[in-house]
Amino acid sequence: MRAVRRAAALLAAGTLTAALAACGPASGDGGAASGDSGAKTVTVFAAASLKAPFTALAKQFEATHPGTTVTLSFAGSSDLATQISQGAPADVFASADAKNMAKVSDASLVEGSPRDFASNVLTIAVPPGNPAAITSFADLARPGVKTVVCAAQVPCGAAAKTVEKETGTTLKPVSEESSVTDVLGKVISGEADAGLVYVTDVKTAGSKVKEIPFAESAKAVNTYPVAALRTGRNKDLAAAFIAAVTGPEGRQLLLDAGFGTP
Repeated sequence: MRAVRRAAALLAAGTLTAALAACGPASGDGGAASGDSGAKTVTVFAAASLKAPFTALAKQFEATHPGTTVTLSFAGSSDLATQISQGAPADVFASADAKNMAKVSDASLVEGSPRDFASNVLTIAVPPGNPAAITSFADLARPGVKTVVCAAQVPCGAAAKTVEKETGTTLKPVSEESSVTDVLGKVISGEADAGLVYVTDVKTAGSKVKEIPFAESAKAVNTYPVAALRTGRNKDLAAAFIAAVTGPEGRQLLLDAGFGTP
């Protein structure tokens, strides 16, 4: 009888142990549960102008890293820097200028040193018919011309301010946007006669806009840095994604999108 009771107790203990194991904690590595496929996510905060090449690069990265998901968040670099400083979860930050990267770095939120990976310059985008007959940067300051620019704290806005200073031109925009894609949107929708955007944005827009290049854009070249974030959950994946950005695949996608070398 005692043997029967002992066997029953051992069986119950074994059942309890199995139940506890089944309810055990998830793995802390990237949020993958114990015993699953090891799926991981790398979250990338990137300047709005990087949307086309980074979207393509993310697909390539996922294909070469099975079980990995790349989550992309695009916005103006100043907005992204603020979000990161306020604790927004991200593994990688790609800025459209050094100034906003410095904000994050100065807050001790960057892992290692940022790496420059691309450059970009401004150009003028106008509706296909160019209704305001824009032919130069100075034309953007003509009375009656509805010009849209980025806000000064956004890299494309800071570049516009530099060109204004270098050329002695004072723009009076009808709108200042928080990202370069918003500026482009105003031009595409016909709400603006002209917008200062990057050459890459005009290339992405295709026939939706017409480009009016201007030589003075060379006075304000934006260099793009990328860095892993100290608060990121997946340090290895962050390093791998940055390597992809700065490696041959990333360089080719950036060149195809119209970006220059850093």
